[in-house]
Amino acid sequence: MAARNALLKAVPYQVEHSLKKLGADLKTARLRRNLTLEEVAQKIGAGRFVVADAEKGKPSTGIAIYAAMLWVYGMIDRFGEIADPSTDAEGTTLSLTRGRARRPGKLDNDF
Repeated sequence: MAARNALLKAVPYQVEHSLKKLGADLKTARLRRNLTLEEVAQKIGAGRFVVADAEKGKPSTGIAIYAAMLWVYGMIDRFGEIADPSTDAEGTTLSLTRGRARRPGKLDNDF
């Protein structure tokens, strides 16, 4: 079966590692709650193989599955913090730098 996109053909190591860790963490959360794959799948409206794939960190698993599993385990609040702009130091710096560069004609002594 051909990959749906180039990312799935060659997943960057850091992405693959992070997905595997997330999957393992979700499996630990499920086991701690004494839930079966089938029970979680039923709660999120998916098949048990989809839940198992998420627990393996398969890159082809949709992000909604990961989010729904976090919801089942009462951990969805963390999901909303993943790309929080207030914790993006590099993005903030770049934004400020571009903001200064967009003022044509104005010179200052800010070196």
